[in-house]
Amino acid sequence: MHLVTRLHQLSLWLLIGVAGTALAADECQLNVSEPLVDFGLMSRLAQDDSAAERLLGERRLSLSFTCPKADDMSLFYRALAANAQRLQLTEHGSYAVEAGHAVLDGHRVELGLLPAPGQPPLTSATALDWLPAHGIAPVQRGAVVTGQNLSLQLTLRAWADPAATQVRDATTWEATGTLYSPQHGRSRELNLRAHFAPVACQPALSDHGIVDYGTLLAKDLNTTLETPLPGRTLRFSVMCDAATRFALRMHDNRQGSATGGIDETAYGLDLDASHNKIGRFYLTIDPGEFNADTFRTLYRTDSTSNGAAWSSSSQRQIPMAANSYMGFTDKAGNTQGPIALRNLSGTVRIKTYLAPTQSLDLRHVVRINGSGTLEIIYL
Repeated sequence: MHLVTRLHQLSLWLLIGVAGTALAADECQLNVSEPLVDFGLMSRLAQDDSAAERLLGERRLSLSFTCPKADDMSLFYRALAANAQRLQLTEHGSYAVEAGHAVLDGHRVELGLLPAPGQPPLTSATALDWLPAHGIAPVQRGAVVTGQNLSLQLTLRAWADPAATQVRDATTWEATGTLYSPQHGRSRELNLRAHFAPVACQPALSDHGIVDYGTLLAKDLNTTLETPLPGRTLRFSVMCDAATRFALRMHDNRQGSATGGIDETAYGLDLDASHNKIGRFYLTIDPGEFNADTFRTLYRTDSTSNGAAWSSSSQRQIPMAANSYMGFTDKAGNTQGPIALRNLSGTVRIKTYLAPTQSLDLRHVVRINGSGTLEIIYL
């Protein structure tokens, strides 16, 4: 009796397994060859900024839709629309899907563009643009036909606003869409990606950016007044992978140690052993001493609003301020900000002032230890 019970249980498990297999075989299957569509890494080196939009690339996928018996092969694609013709790849980009090379049950067929499930096609062709909020289906002589096995090729093309690709940091765009059959409830998700690399600009200063005044004797310095040291110069250059808009900003690495009160153009020389301020230095850029690319003359323009507004460009020779951007343009009186440059070079001038010796602790060696950083700001 016990043996019979076990045999009944075994038979029941087998029947359940067979029933499950039969149910799976009765379902339609929707598949795509590559669920992740990656348009790769985009570099400004290959970009034409004069174009209204930039083609990010083209990718092809294979799609198959199989049912156990002849049935409705209509498919739809759900994604956020950018406009009537394209889908959205973030707010600054778009993509389009083209469907073609359709084969139904071993025979080439045209594809029809459906405005909604169950509706007749608006148009048909061997290859057509899969418009947002529309579907596609195999057609013959303008009418939708049924079948068991449908295969076709999808071509995805993506575009971006050129200004949006001028990134300051490595950036990845991502979007998703869903291929689905409303008749059979089958779906597959597509993920789209595009990667953007910022332009690399390499700044350089002659003498590794070091201004060495050597050893100064206290007897040669002014006791009650500041002592101006001889002016020094350094060669400064910026070389970029491609022409790009950038500005320069100066940082005081000895912030709070500059003499002379509140002055954003003065940079500190550090403190002595008794925490007295040693002095200050200024860094001046004369646009007349700079050249860039094929421009005959350069003018400087400054911004105290992080690039939101720019001063009227001129050839003023003034020190760089710590909280300002400074860039170059090729026209005087321009308030549109810096122009795109690829190679920039010129001379920066350094003027240094030491505090009166009576305000310094000369019982110890006083080291002039000023330090500043010229930063490139991509615009």
